[in-house]
Amino acid sequence: MINLISLFAFTYLKSEDLAALIHPAIAVAFVFPLIGIVVNYAWQTRQRRLQIAAGDKSKIPPVVGREHVQMGRWLTGAVVGVTLIALAYSVVFGSGGFLEQQTKGNLNTTQLILIILMFIATIASLILLYRARQSLWRGIFATLSGMGLIILGSQDGVYRLGNEWYWSHYYYGIAVSLLMIFSLAIIEDIYKDRANRWRYVHIILNCLALLLFLGQGITGARDLLEIPLSWQKPAVYKCNFNKRSCQAINPLLPDNNQVDC
Repeated sequence: MINLISLFAFTYLKSEDLAALIHPAIAVAFVFPLIGIVVNYAWQTRQRRLQIAAGDKSKIPPVVGREHVQMGRWLTGAVVGVTLIALAYSVVFGSGGFLEQQTKGNLNTTQLILIILMFIATIASLILLYRARQSLWRGIFATLSGMGLIILGSQDGVYRLGNEWYWSHYYYGIAVSLLMIFSLAIIEDIYKDRANRWRYVHIILNCLALLLFLGQGITGARDLLEIPLSWQKPAVYKCNFNKRSCQAINPLLPDNNQVDC
């Protein structure tokens, strides 16, 4: 029965709609499980450190600290990667994106090339951030990676929900991506700082990131309901969103009649 329902649903999805599922599918299958693993290791690492500081013998193996760092590095790459996938889809297929511009005959080829180069530069900056050891270069590549995400996110086609920025999946996603990049950039400083100032900064910011991840799950599910399928867009975008009503398309109803969506 479930297979029949899935088959029925997929018959109404075009390639553009299937591409839109890549971002949430990767987030559910990989990113959120990684978050759970990283949080678990972080908690164990913290408990072990407190136990040792109190003079107790901890039963938590010392390897948890190294595993926490390793999984955290994987999480940063996964979060930034899935964000880039979402932005790539949006600038191509989103409302006002390159595909719509091409249909209307006003596609700017120069802008298209620059956006492609910006994607490449952002990915390259993130890779170099992973390899950098000196604080100066880590700061430079972290800044370039963050700027790349912000610039790409400001392009036409990205569903930003600017009027409700405080409840926007896009702004939550960019904020948490920047926090992940920053966390990756300060790993070396955490171990060098004997006063643990960077460690406390890391803990506070990643607690905030965890709250944003929870918000991502909620706002992402909401956006999947709000953003129509490609073949539904002409009808949906004619609706009056303030009045929450759409023009009737049933031929049996009078012309210009408004029905609740």
